[in-house]
Amino acid sequence: MVESPFDVEIRVGEVLEAEPFPEANKPKMTKLWITLGEDHGEIQSAAQLDHHYEPSELEGRRVLCATNLGSVRIAGFKSEALTVGVPDEDEFPVLVEPDRDVDVPLGGSLY
Repeated sequence: MVESPFDVEIRVGEVLEAEPFPEANKPKMTKLWITLGEDHGEIQSAAQLDHHYEPSELEGRRVLCATNLGSVRIAGFKSEALTVGVPDEDEFPVLVEPDRDVDVPLGGSLY
């Protein structure tokens, strides 16, 4: 088995709050506040999600987050995780998320 030069840590989070992010240079950005549960706390993420999701639709939704890539400042907002998505046919992000019919614990790590 070949080891990766770095291991990406992907955890389950729940969006606590979401709001439009018009100050960002990229269009259709959303600010997210996400909890990873008691053991891992809360994080912030800026994601280009407005093509498919209204901020109010994101609140309460479980998402997958790459949590150990470091943080960046985007228009003054500290983004601490990459919210995981895949491109649709027009290259706009679509969220990757746990099955909604199964109760997956917050902070759980992808393996």
